[in-house]
Amino acid sequence: MRAQTAVAYIDIRVFSHATEDEAKVMEAVKKILPPMDADTIAFEKRLLSGHHGNPIASFYARVKDKETLNAIVGKIASNLNTLDKETLRIRLNEFTERGSLYLRLDKQAAFLDELKLAQIDPIRIHIRFKKRDIDEILRAIGMIS
Repeated sequence: MRAQTAVAYIDIRVFSHATEDEAKVMEAVKKILPPMDADTIAFEKRLLSGHHGNPIASFYARVKDKETLNAIVGKIASNLNTLDKETLRIRLNEFTERGSLYLRLDKQAAFLDELKLAQIDPIRIHIRFKKRDIDEILRAIGMIS
């Protein structure tokens, strides 16, 4: 199986807190997507309540189109900085589980057209692979060295 056909689907999830502008949050998400696909991916919106009753909007999309999957993975792989790629390589077992890669990308950095890993209030990316040799696939696409 070639790296280009190794992805089964990608889930994208992000939260927009009451203090954030939902349009800007979605603009940040769209900036991690390939430009030709950014407006075609449909996100479901759910309204939630935070710990103190504050409103939170949850946005979720599952991408299954093969070309779009390849374009998203390619964009992430080519735009992650060297330090984040090295972090992924060294700590890959912390980012993977049973054939899936879990990335958390910095929402504010994405808004500024930069892709970098983050832990706090991220854009969550779940990449499900068709086979479990994730490190081999990530090397082939240039996400790790």
